[in-house]
Amino acid sequence: MARIEFDKEGEKRYGTGVKHGVIYPWDKTLNSGAGGYGKGVAWNGLTKVSENPSGADVTDFWADDQKYLSRRGNEKFDFTIGAFYYPEEFEQCDGTAKLAPGVKIRQQNRVMFGFTWETIVGNDTEGDDYGRIIHIAYGATASPSTKEDSTVNESADISEFSWECSTTPVQVSGHKPTSVLEIDTTDPDIPEGAITALENILYGTDTVPAHDDVPEVPGTDPRLPSIAEVVDLFDGNVSG
Repeated sequence: MARIEFDKEGEKRYGTGVKHGVIYPWDKTLNSGAGGYGKGVAWNGLTKVSENPSGADVTDFWADDQKYLSRRGNEKFDFTIGAFYYPEEFEQCDGTAKLAPGVKIRQQNRVMFGFTWETIVGNDTEGDDYGRIIHIAYGATASPSTKEDSTVNESADISEFSWECSTTPVQVSGHKPTSVLEIDTTDPDIPEGAITALENILYGTDTVPAHDDVPEVPGTDPRLPSIAEVVDLFDGNVSG
């Protein structure tokens, strides 16, 4: 046994940043009409993702003139997206429908979507290059948001959009249902190739042209993997 050492070199960690936002709108035409998450689309101009978990409130039960036990309710996961703008594919998730070129209407049904983003994990020796956390949210829906249009003046400010999103948990084998998955790239036990394989799924791959008698390798569209698929990758069964 050894005494605890505080503030050891390389163990002072911090989190910062938000980048590589991708949405995967639900497509009801996939899987023979059963539906599924469609092709991923980059969300440029992402300024923040605020995680807002709630629930898990404790309830005390009393018996025999004393506290008998305490139970906590289920937790739910909500988050807020902030951005300078949004991809066109997100409009259907925000209750917008296109009637004709340039003609759109609001107050329509809101399409469910999956969402991924990355944050930085830094430390005192490698700074922001230490690692990343890849976040994956399932079953998300966006609530109507306030949009304020202001006059142009001597300030260089631009408008920022914001959406509050709620989620519906999905099943996880051996655990309670969840809406969010986190992949910490600093974990030393991650098998070689797992992170690259996951990124190829989330962000897609380019077509590799034919060369030196090697046939062309078609690229793949970005898609949202299931939790079971991600777990399989990081258990050492790397594919994709």
